[in-house]
Amino acid sequence: MSTATKQHVSRKNTPDTLPDAETHSEGFRANRAARQNALVEDYVELIADLLDEDQEARQVDLAERLGVAQPTVAKMLSRLAEEGLVARKPYRGVFLTLAGREMAETVRARHRIVEAFLLALGVSPEYARIDAEGLEHYVSAETLDAFQVAMNAGLDQFMLAARNSSAPKP
Repeated sequence: MSTATKQHVSRKNTPDTLPDAETHSEGFRANRAARQNALVEDYVELIADLLDEDQEARQVDLAERLGVAQPTVAKMLSRLAEEGLVARKPYRGVFLTLAGREMAETVRARHRIVEAFLLALGVSPEYARIDAEGLEHYVSAETLDAFQVAMNAGLDQFMLAARNSSAPKP
């Protein structure tokens, strides 16, 4: 076997080699789908949060909290209404349909798991909240289950002990 062949064979088993094209494209397809859903999920989750806190979700409030212009919110609300996730009531704001409420609960559950996992790893509460907001849309159900199993097995205590054992001794 030539040296080049040996190198090629040995690289096949390393984690930094490219997967086959079908496997590789599957990851990119899943990521694109998650990106498309992330914005919808962010709006639905925020509407649920506003409704739970203030009993009202107004277009102006959504625009302010999302840091976008009101016409951007209006366009997305039309899309959400077409998808059956929200209902708009003149002079009363936006309300979630049953499908919208179910989506919001699913997203909130994912958010809680991801944020708790990051906190267990020792990420500060501020960054755990910020990072969870982005990550919640991109983790698979399998990964979420693994996060939950790790936390149930005492990941936070393990990480605390690891940090304490690696701290410099006085």
